[in-house]
Amino acid sequence: MATNFLSTANPFHLASSSQSSISSTSSHVYTNPIKCNVKRQLTLCKVVNPSVTKRGISISFVTSLVLSLTGKGLFDANAAILEADDDVELLEKVKKDRKKRLEKQGVISSSTKETGYLQDLVYKLSEVGQAIEKNDLTSAGSVLGKGKDTDWVQKANIALNKLSSSPEEQSEVDAFNSSLASLVSSVAQNDAESSKIAFVSSAAAFEKWTSLTGLVGKLKGL
Repeated sequence: MATNFLSTANPFHLASSSQSSISSTSSHVYTNPIKCNVKRQLTLCKVVNPSVTKRGISISFVTSLVLSLTGKGLFDANAAILEADDDVELLEKVKKDRKKRLEKQGVISSSTKETGYLQDLVYKLSEVGQAIEKNDLTSAGSVLGKGKDTDWVQKANIALNKLSSSPEEQSEVDAFNSSLASLVSSVAQNDAESSKIAFVSSAAAFEKWTSLTGLVGKLKGL
């Protein structure tokens, strides 16, 4: 009976049923991928966005780090340049100072007469000091004479002024002459205490001057 039913069935109905079934199946087959693709796109969007954000943050961090390091590099470079400039300036100063010393040594070497005047000054001051130490102001006065008008004092000033090449050196010359004038006055007044103070001031000013000019090792008795 079943065979008969199948054999006598409406072929068109079967065909339609088959086509309907195929169409339904086909519709099911083609519809699902579309829905799947849409879901996949949405899923991909959700997944991609965080990735892009992290990448952007990473790039931003690296860029900041590079800029920071570059800035530090520029700072270090600038500091090195400034330090190099300081070194150049220091080197130039050392060269100038050395040149001045050589020039001064040349002047001193060629000033034998003036050096002799200064050596005589050392001897005269030594005599005055010994006399004052013994409270023998009469002997001290005989060596000092009239001070600035005394021959050895005048010659000493010629040497002092010729060999002074800086304001500091000239300042010590002035200090020496001022103290020497006080010494002459104190000895003339027979003031032993003031004579000692003035003598020490005169000797100290002269000694400092010889140190500044480089003569301290060339004169005996200092």
